[in-house]
Amino acid sequence: MGAGAKKFGPMAVVLAVLAAVLGGCHSAPAGQAPPSAQSSLSDVPPPLVPAMDLPANTVDNAVSKLDGMADELMKKSGIPGMAVAVVHGGKTVYAKGFGVKDVRSGDKVDPDTVFQLASVSKSLGSTVVAHQVGENAIGWDTPLVSKLPWFALSNPVVTQMVNVGDMYSHRSGLPDFAGDLLEDLGYDRHDVLERLRQLPLAPFRISYAYTNFGLTAAAESVAVAAGKSWEDLSDEVLYQPLGMTSTSSRFADYQARPNRAVGHIHIDGRYEPRYLRDPDAESPAGGVSSSVNDMTHWLAMVLANGSYNGRQITDPKALLPALTPQMVSSPPTEPAMRAGFYGYGFNVGSTSAARMEFSHSGGFVLGAGTNFVIIPSADVAIVALTNATPSGVPEALTAQFADLVQFGQVRQDWYKLYGALFAPMEKPVGSLVGQQPPANPAPAAPLSTYVGRYNNDYWGPATVSERDGKLALTLGPRGDTVDLTHWDGDVFTFQQITENAPPGSISKATFAGNKLTLEYYDADKMGTFTR
Repeated sequence: MGAGAKKFGPMAVVLAVLAAVLGGCHSAPAGQAPPSAQSSLSDVPPPLVPAMDLPANTVDNAVSKLDGMADELMKKSGIPGMAVAVVHGGKTVYAKGFGVKDVRSGDKVDPDTVFQLASVSKSLGSTVVAHQVGENAIGWDTPLVSKLPWFALSNPVVTQMVNVGDMYSHRSGLPDFAGDLLEDLGYDRHDVLERLRQLPLAPFRISYAYTNFGLTAAAESVAVAAGKSWEDLSDEVLYQPLGMTSTSSRFADYQARPNRAVGHIHIDGRYEPRYLRDPDAESPAGGVSSSVNDMTHWLAMVLANGSYNGRQITDPKALLPALTPQMVSSPPTEPAMRAGFYGYGFNVGSTSAARMEFSHSGGFVLGAGTNFVIIPSADVAIVALTNATPSGVPEALTAQFADLVQFGQVRQDWYKLYGALFAPMEKPVGSLVGQQPPANPAPAAPLSTYVGRYNNDYWGPATVSERDGKLALTLGPRGDTVDLTHWDGDVFTFQQITENAPPGSISKATFAGNKLTLEYYDADKMGTFTR
């Protein structure tokens, strides 16, 4: 997902609250587990004892309401397209598309339409790692530097200790969304991972901060241990064995699918397909694309403790740590409140009915919103994929379904809740947003005095050039260039739309002699460039 509050936007706040809701706050009651689930319950203390019976025919009744709920959420939100599927008893009991893949063509979504999964990729990738752990090719406790000797964090002691599990549970101490803005600038995976060593660290293993590239570093170590790319490894040990023929960890494969949902950004009150989100740099954390028909194979495997169609895909003992609490992601604020936890690539928590639940959301501001929920004691899972700026629709639908499964009724206005949580993601960012330019600004110095190459070890060079009486700023390996607009004195502004800068965002560019400070890149006080 996008950048966090410590960077330039509100995503970290959104995800912190979202982790609590998804990881431990669905109002889903407990009940007697169905026979398929009872057969796998532990027979050694402490056994799983359901708090109360599930409603009769609970899954069938919940499924019967999905069409209406999905239609209503589509109308309320205005999102262009969505696909939904449910797995129960080892089978797909529901799979359907709603809306359109692309508002320009009007082509309808179906259960085989491929969507970008965004951060739901973390959970799929976690099961790839679990497979490798079961094969003794890697361990959750394997230090990254044992496979990636070039990798480092700012603390040399932490560098030697940080392991695969630390990164998959976001407890390395890296800041929220570390490296995401480097990705926006066009840096590739290796370049971003190498630069993580320059970032400040919070206390190791007791600080939770959601980091796409920390998790990606762990996945890279697993791939190196296997002697192949992460993309190939995922295909060989997960997608192919599960028959997920439309699933890939490569953006090029998503683009090549004839039946794919195009990402739509929410801008000026409409959803429009303006941008492409290429997540290859963080593929293990956000780069998978898939259909709901494919996702049902994976959900069935997780529900069956790593087994699919009689074949053991992942060792249950290797998978178990991923599905159990490893880090407190959302501490309670009062004694009666349930905490939210993160396993390895999964949100993990107990519902209001004392049932364990696994889930994850994914989102690209440029056009993807996804969610799945697994309730193992009810032997049911649901996935919802959309092709729009995150709106809370997938989360609301899965929460309503979870309520119906466990209570027989929807007990809360989930769309209102999730809509409010996701709304900040769309707000433009920058200290000058909403401000009028000074009526009588101080004049700028002669533009030629600002021109030059300004260096920064983390972000790379910033080149300021003059053309036709205007200044331009060039950043990143792609050479992305934006206009600098005079604001006041030595302060200029620039605007851009990226995964982490919603429409309307404004960044200050402040010159001071041979120094240039870019507000957008200065959240960790690392945004000053020197000429």
